Amino acid sequence: MAASVAAESGPRRVGFVGAGRMAEAIAQGLIQAGKVDAQHVLASAPTDRNLCRFRALGCQTTHSNREVLQSCSLVFFATKPHILPAVLVEVAPVVTAEHIVVSVAAGVSLSTLEELLPPMARVLRVSPNLPCVVQEGAMVMARGRHIGSSEARLLRTLLEACGQCEEVPEAQVDVHTGLSGSGVAFVCAFSEALAEGAIKMGMPSGLAHRIAAQTLLGTAKMLLQKGQHPAQLRTDVCTPGGTTIYGLHALEQGGLRAAAMSSVEAATCRARELSRK
Repeated sequence: MAASVAAESGPRRVGFVGAGRMAEAIAQGLIQAGKVDAQHVLASAPTDRNLCRFRALGCQTTHSNREVLQSCSLVFFATKPHILPAVLVEVAPVVTAEHIVVSVAAGVSLSTLEELLPPMARVLRVSPNLPCVVQEGAMVMARGRHIGSSEARLLRTLLEACGQCEEVPEAQVDVHTGLSGSGVAFVCAFSEALAEGAIKMGMPSGLAHRIAAQTLLGTAKMLLQKGQHPAQLRTDVCTPGGTTIYGLHALEQGGLRAAAMSSVEAATCRARELSRK
């Protein structure tokens, strides 16, 4: 192979070392979008507990991490962060300049990845989030020293099957973890609170939670499709003396804006702490 996986003479083969939920989500997105055939996906894990889900997608599986590298030139490393260094040491002897190595492990820097692999290894770091499971993820990627524009473009094109993917400097990856990785939980907490407010006022629980989730979905689509700043959309909803401005006043009294900003700051700082360990 020359510059990238796209130059393979045969069908593209994609490997996964680690077969957890995020690996499954990425594989499912690639397969459903027609980016890769299921039979050309190979995943490894120590046991069959997670591999059975890959087999259900029609993928190949193995218990050998090295076999994945020997069979595939584009390989996602999706192990738990504390396990990844040992896994990289294990597979390093079979990593070549033809491989594109993609880490989705939080807190493991590009410099660490490159130190543990052969000198010319082509490495990228990807920060996904859980909505990749429904192909609505928000992802960022950062490239290592030996990754060119063609490899970065290839990976971004593939990952867009799982949602939105942006290339950023590595320094912004931890911010993405605080904003979008952890942000899924923050949004869920807000959705839950919205629904509970409606339940307090007499709406049935199931209906309240469905409407709260749909409100978040519809609002997000409007922001993305129209390219509006959230403040503009918020202003459009408010009428003088109406219900919305009264509700917003209550949110300001409760410190929602400051709490949301502090939650992203705290999660980002924790991600940076983990990156330094």
